[in-house]
This record gives sequence, C-alpha cells and structure tokens, in this order.
Amino acid sequence: MLRTPMENNIVAAGYDAVFATADSSPTLRRLWRQHASGLDFPDGFDHISFTTLDQLRIIATNLRLSPGSVLVDVGCGMAGPALWVARETGAHLTGVDLSAVAVAQATARAARLGLQDHARFVNGTFAATGLPAASADAVMSEDALQYATDKRAAVSEFARILRPGGRLVFAAFELEPERVAGLPVLGDDPVADYRPLLQEAGFTVDACDEVPGWLEALTAAYTAVLDARDTLTAEMGAPGVAALLGEITLTLQLRPYRRRVLAIATKN
Repeated sequence: MLRTPMENNIVAAGYDAVFATADSSPTLRRLWRQHASGLDFPDGFDHISFTTLDQLRIIATNLRLSPGSVLVDVGCGMAGPALWVARETGAHLTGVDLSAVAVAQATARAARLGLQDHARFVNGTFAATGLPAASADAVMSEDALQYATDKRAAVSEFARILRPGGRLVFAAFELEPERVAGLPVLGDDPVADYRPLLQEAGFTVDACDEVPGWLEALTAAYTAVLDARDTLTAEMGAPGVAALLGEITLTLQLRPYRRRVLAIATKN
C-alpha cells in the first residue's frame, strides 16, 4: 500500500517533531542508554533505535567496508550508528531519511564529530532514495524498515543502489499481521519474515536471526519513557512527546512485533 503525499507529510511531521527535540532531552538520552542502547554506547553517537554497541560492531564487521567504500544508511534518523561505522571503517556515508529535521540534525552532528568530509545526508524514502543505481558498496538500516509502507519496494531499492556483491545489513522488527490490521503505518505492509523479500530482490540471505533480549529491552525502555512523561514534556515540548508516546503506547498495548532480527545479505 502506497501512502499519498499528504499521508507522507503527516508521517514526516511526526518524525520531525521527535528529531527536533530528542537530542536536547537529557532525560530521554539517559533512559535510552540505560534500557536500550546501553551505557557503553559511544558518546556523541546517541540514537533512538535499539542498536547496542555489540550489535553495531556486528553490523560494521558484516558490511565489509574499507577506507573509501560507499555506505548508505536508509532511515538514518540522526545517524549516530552510521557515523560511528563511517568513523571506524573510513567509509564515505550517505544517510537517507524522510524527515528534513533528521537530515539537518545528522548534518550538524557530522560536523561536530569532524566527519563532515565523509558524510552527507539527503531526503528520501525506503522506496525512493534518489541515489544512483549500483552506487553503494554497502547498505545499513537500524529499526526503521518496519515503518516502510511497501517493504518489497524498499528491499528492491536496496538492491538497485548496491553494486553486485554489495552487502546489506539491517536490524528491523517483523510484525504480527493480525495485530496491526487496519492500523496506519504498521498496518500498511506488515511483513512477518524478511527472507522471502530479500531472495526475490536478488539477495543471498546469509543470516536473519532473532536478537536475544529484544522484547525485554523494548518493554523496559518504553515503560521508562512513559513513566517520565511529565519531565520529557518539559524538556521536549508537547508535540515531540506526543509523537513519541503515541508510538510507544500503541506498541505496548498491541504487542505488534513478532521478532527483532538482524539480517545480513549479499547482492547477487
């Protein structure tokens, strides 16, 4: 199911509201490090996915990057994890996100980290990154693919922008279709298993494994954020908190996710 331009604008506005204020909330950063990303996650590379430092090291290793390689992060948000990978590997990063605020925040972060010559950020979607065909050596994504309105189109876009032999590594949630039927965003295209889509798009699936402890981390992080609603509202403002808590409340009530997986694939 494809969203209309108006629906895309509404989704982007929600992301904009969160990204505009998330980085300025010490409470959100503290809670996320305690319950989601881990206390050892590198300073300056904070994010609001569930990627830990150990998981990010696995991602970086399996992307098989070298200095000068071209890395694309789709649904990059504020790009903390991708910038860390670029710094560690010497790759040149292009981050793609629907949110104009995320693109601006990621650009500013790259400058703060001294990575502005190795990273650029553009507006785009999973199905339409706007990048040239066969222009990337590797593609990554962290806990964002479940929001793609057409995941088959998203995976096909990954294949289009990757060179033959290029690597795709992503973390994402698989959905329980019956639990999200009729819902906006999650209910648009609820995929329960990414492996068939990857194979259809011309990938060899090297791994697609459930991440241990994902449900406990999600529940703990989301519950802590809900409990801190008043403090977060004071720090982030009502629009940002409303967008953040709307997703959290829905997730805790409906339990829409089947698994959180780390997928590793090679373009044939």
